[in-house]
Amino acid sequence: MTRAAGRQGGRAAHQLAHCTHPLPAIVLFLAALPSYRLAAQQQPHPGKPIYDRWCAGCHGETGAGDGEAAPHMLPRPRDFTKGVYQIRTTASGALPTDADLRRVIDEGMPGTAMPEWRTRLTQGERDDVVAYLKTFSRFFQGPAPEVLNLGRAPSGGEEAIAQGREAFQKLECFKCHGEAGRGDGTSAPTLTDDLDFPIRAADLTESWNFNGGSTVEAIYARLRTGLDGTPMPSFSDAVESGVITDEQLWRVSQYVRSLSEEPPRVREVIRAARTTGIPADPADSVWFQVEAFYIPLVGQIVRAPRWFTPSVDGIWVRALHDGQRFAIRISWSDPSRSPDSTWQEWLNRVAATVARDDTTAAPPAPPAPPVHGPDRLVVQFPRQVEEDLDPPYFLGGSPRRPVYDWRWSSNPDRVEEGTGMGLDRFAASAGATQVTHAARFARGEWQVQFTRALVPADTAAAPAFAPGYAIPIAFRAADGSNGEDAVGGSISAWYAIYLDVPTPGRVYVQPVVAAMLTAGLGFFVVFRAQRREQRAAGPYSEES
Repeated sequence: MTRAAGRQGGRAAHQLAHCTHPLPAIVLFLAALPSYRLAAQQQPHPGKPIYDRWCAGCHGETGAGDGEAAPHMLPRPRDFTKGVYQIRTTASGALPTDADLRRVIDEGMPGTAMPEWRTRLTQGERDDVVAYLKTFSRFFQGPAPEVLNLGRAPSGGEEAIAQGREAFQKLECFKCHGEAGRGDGTSAPTLTDDLDFPIRAADLTESWNFNGGSTVEAIYARLRTGLDGTPMPSFSDAVESGVITDEQLWRVSQYVRSLSEEPPRVREVIRAARTTGIPADPADSVWFQVEAFYIPLVGQIVRAPRWFTPSVDGIWVRALHDGQRFAIRISWSDPSRSPDSTWQEWLNRVAATVARDDTTAAPPAPPAPPVHGPDRLVVQFPRQVEEDLDPPYFLGGSPRRPVYDWRWSSNPDRVEEGTGMGLDRFAASAGATQVTHAARFARGEWQVQFTRALVPADTAAAPAFAPGYAIPIAFRAADGSNGEDAVGGSISAWYAIYLDVPTPGRVYVQPVVAAMLTAGLGFFVVFRAQRREQRAAGPYSEES
């Protein structure tokens, strides 16, 4: 209620109490009521200012998922007016509880543009936003939804995981998620949400991007409730009809969790271990004994044309050197070996749905189907490696300070070595390349190995890689079947790679020598002490 309306209502009540003619007084009081009620109705919801400031840019002022940023996003922001929510503790088709809404606001939606708000908003502000979201849909006017009793996870182990793999096959989860769980199933190129926007099958090897949590219990909850609004169904009916038992569904959860490592720790320095021989192939078993370093990648949104929905969100890097040659193995999930005609439907939908640059509307349907490009990977170094020199511009260098690039593409399968002066400005080195490569694609994963001598033939055109120094390194990747190219794709910041130095022989000899000296000194001290005791005890022994 505004102060003016309160004063108006108060004056009317005061006049009614002191009026000698009841009828005029009642009329006066009733006349004041509409403005009093209108003022009360016009009071903004306490969650509205917070929503307008932090949420409307994506979800829209009316909650319809049509904010200014929405056309750049995949998946699209939630349309609150429909009352359809993915992450719930309630049955498929039911509304979420207030606790469900609060959990998503607190923790965000990994793998999407929805961040966590626990560290940005107070508890009261988040509670107000939850209450305000419910005003967008009339469906929340009914009774509170019923929470499912999901039980507790059974004990796991190798046998449980094997049973889960069998149930995974029986439920045909591989049709969307792929045999290895990397989102490359035969149905993956055709998937859309309830609004007909393209939507990716989850990469089950990246548990840190699971919506709703990555524990076995959280995965089981998603299997029981489904992800409403997406192609991911609820398997509660399958349990109730006897197609699969509840225990088997728990086993599926345990198997899915086994497909992924723990959330990776991002480190600024990649270590290239010293070895006696360099593998010739990225599938060589030697590589799996080398420590893997995770490098996150994000969409290139710095320079037009910008790309907000990259397919590659991270790579795994392993590196070795033998004192003469340097090798680096890079792997990442990719649902297609581009160009791949089976992904044409997906590419068409992405081209018609996702806006590039700074436009706020989705692009019109292209007059002709977009053309698949190759998959790409770029490994970038400064042309000069100096400890006290800042690296060039991370986004491909510049004409003033170029970078040294290794550029690989899948079609044709080749690597180019040369100078980069920007994302789309590259000059291949003259003569034969000094970099060799081997690439393999299998079950939704690329593995690419680059090998080069530590000291190049022309040190003016390419840097030497010296052991014992941190060498700046950066990466770019592109998925041709997702509409990405040399400019629109995924990028990283500058990191560093450190080539281990040989361990000096004295490192092994010195501890042995020190131990021998210590033992010898101890023996000598004990020997001297024993001699002194014998001399001191000598005369008494003779007299006795």
